[in-house]
Amino acid sequence: MLKVNKRAELPKNRESIIRIGAILCSIICAGLVLAIMGFNPVQIFREIMLGAFGTQMRMQQTAVKAIPLIVTSLGILVAFKMKFWNIGGEGQIMMGAFGAALVALNLPNTLPMPIMLLCMAVVAILFGGIWAFIPAYFKAKFNTNETIFTLMMNYIAIKWVTYLQFGPWKDPASQGFPRIATFSENAVLPKLFGVHIGWVIALILVVLIYIFINHTKKGYEITVVGESLETARYAGMNIKSIIISAMLISGGLCGLTGMIQASAIEKTLTANISNNYGFTAIITTWLSRLSAPVILAVCIIFAGLLQGGAYLQIAMQVPASVADMIQGIILFFVLGSEFFLQYKVSFTKSEKTTIKEVA
Repeated sequence: MLKVNKRAELPKNRESIIRIGAILCSIICAGLVLAIMGFNPVQIFREIMLGAFGTQMRMQQTAVKAIPLIVTSLGILVAFKMKFWNIGGEGQIMMGAFGAALVALNLPNTLPMPIMLLCMAVVAILFGGIWAFIPAYFKAKFNTNETIFTLMMNYIAIKWVTYLQFGPWKDPASQGFPRIATFSENAVLPKLFGVHIGWVIALILVVLIYIFINHTKKGYEITVVGESLETARYAGMNIKSIIISAMLISGGLCGLTGMIQASAIEKTLTANISNNYGFTAIITTWLSRLSAPVILAVCIIFAGLLQGGAYLQIAMQVPASVADMIQGIILFFVLGSEFFLQYKVSFTKSEKTTIKEVA
């Protein structure tokens, strides 16, 4: 009989063995599937690596994809740490981008770049925070389901930006094309070493969030609320205040991602600006085991997979679905390994039933 029990905490070396085993299994399984489909697995994996890290330009593209993942994952980490399942990163990115665009399109072009960018970042953080505050308030006040609430908020934000793009904010100079006006030069993030300075912001945030979670009173309170609400109540913590403040930080960081994408990548506001980073960041945050430094590594690897998959389509004319399938298989095994880290599966002998003869 199959028996599943909750594990005690595993030693670090055993955790590493399980994770490495999952990665190796995923590569073997993906290779088998590719071979069945008629592709050379070794060549496909080699091209993915080369596409992600083979040249300086490809590494820069990988970094560009990693930046929004890192910042959004850090935001989601803060919420997940207190077991508030914030699935609304996508909508918070959209609202942050909306706030940044509101500033960029209305402040004068003569404003110095640092002031313009600072105003855009502050408003983006504010808008993202407000968008996260709404489900946090209802959760704290009425104990609503935050997963459904934050998920639904995504679609409201996306439709709002779509309405702006096709309606009141449509650029009259775009000759009928549904496009919002491009930002002026002073509203575009500058580059450093060939990549926009979002990577500097991301690195600083990794350090700040690590310190916040592990070395501040508020971070400690968030962790306690996540581990045991009863303990938090017994310790006299204001749980409602902690939930709301943590979600303001979480949504604010996601909103900052929106500003970075709008300013550095699109240079305008579009309905596709979030590019599913809000959903993808849920996976990278979970894979990192809610650790800020690990998020950095996981997001770079994940961005490498995305960039390598895109390169694969161009270099080898491999359909996009093949690259997506490889990513799916790897994620399936890596996420599946989390089950074996949390639970122990064992086989027990079934008890034989004895039939007694009744006299």
